[in-house]
Amino acid sequence: MRLDLALARALPQYSRARLQGWIEAGAVKVDGQVPRSRDKVQGWERVSIEARLEPETRVAAEELPVDVVYKDRGIFIVNKPPGVVVHPGAGNPSHTLQNALLALDPKLAVVPRAGLVHRLDKDTSGLMVVARTPEAHAALAEAIAERSVERAYLAICVGVMTGGGTVDEPIGRHRSLRTRMAVRGDGRAAVTHYRVLKRFRGHTLVRAALETGRTHQIRVHLDHIGYPIVGDPVYGARRRGVPKGASEPLIVALDAFKRQALHATRLALEHPLTGKSLEFEAPVPADMQALLDVLEADLKVAVAAGPKISANAAAKVAKVRTSRASMRPKK
Repeated sequence: MRLDLALARALPQYSRARLQGWIEAGAVKVDGQVPRSRDKVQGWERVSIEARLEPETRVAAEELPVDVVYKDRGIFIVNKPPGVVVHPGAGNPSHTLQNALLALDPKLAVVPRAGLVHRLDKDTSGLMVVARTPEAHAALAEAIAERSVERAYLAICVGVMTGGGTVDEPIGRHRSLRTRMAVRGDGRAAVTHYRVLKRFRGHTLVRAALETGRTHQIRVHLDHIGYPIVGDPVYGARRRGVPKGASEPLIVALDAFKRQALHATRLALEHPLTGKSLEFEAPVPADMQALLDVLEADLKVAVAAGPKISANAAAKVAKVRTSRASMRPKK
């Protein structure tokens, strides 16, 4: 096998480009000799590497607030607020979570992607795991690929669900709107499990669990089955979900909620360095909780008011009850 490929297999915590750079710089020796990347190895050679870990990223550190739920020598668990982009990109060159993490721990500069192994959309809040060493990053990336990291979300959906279920539909890039994703037969496999936690008059609070981690997966899947997430500007914009006779506070709250009501509430994983099982829960953020409170108040008002039926319908109900009573056997 080529030396660079063999080293990439033996040392998965380092990128192939980094290993090739070390070989080209003469920092790698095989049985005491300086090799080339394409040189073949047979197995059992002694390889030594004398190299420094150079920064993997040129992203600047920025002193920004980070809600750290847990930390040790291998990982951070952070609770990302809504409105924060995870890493720099087009239109978001700075003020991201990655900028903040590099200020929190400058050593993250030598870890791929500054330790980020998964992401949340800008307007999705909740828990994320960050690797603090290359070894931890490689182990976490593998765990996520093998679906052994448990991630659960809370979502407020438009429409009243009858029950939970599973959406097993492939997801790919939208054919005409390239910033969107869509259910496509030629997309990548995607599986989302969901269950109902609370039904309101025109909405449902659900808990969704991911088997896979496709871009916008929960948002796309819930919209696909007809229950888009409240406030979603991309997939749910066409439906506000204002129930008939909604209270003024509910109408105002729904109009004012401008992000998808989606929160990564649970994260469970094995520690990448120690193997210890870890579980974390993040409470519902204030804006989602406020919306849930208004939905609950609207439901209570509707229940207290009771069903409104016409005099004719009431007479029919009374007639049926009388008829059923006359059919009961006498004691």
